[in-house]
Amino acid sequence: MVKVVFYKSGNNYYGFREYGHAGFDEAGKDIVCAALSAMTMLIINTIEVVWGANVDFEMDEKTADISVKVKSALPAYEEDEAKQYAVQGLIYSYYLQLSEMLEDYYDYLDVDCIEQDIEKD
Repeated sequence: MVKVVFYKSGNNYYGFREYGHAGFDEAGKDIVCAALSAMTMLIINTIEVVWGANVDFEMDEKTADISVKVKSALPAYEEDEAKQYAVQGLIYSYYLQLSEMLEDYYDYLDVDCIEQDIEKD
């Protein structure tokens, strides 16, 4: 099962961590894994390229665990309100999309959201 934990501070979504393996199908045929990979890279690339925000992105090559944090989503780190709103919106949209996927793939995916300071590892 893939576990995705979203991070927020107040009402501001600023990152997420994905870990585990979906196990929907064998490697190369796992549509749950493929969907998560595609959406994760879409979020990261859009934040970096379109909005010019720095993404703190770490991936463990052995386990495929992924951690994403974006300080630009938080008012304490970003003065541009449009950029804050856009980055928060992208991350929150990912949360909503995965929550929808739970209806069909609840045996392969778990989604949670926690309140956490961005500086905490």
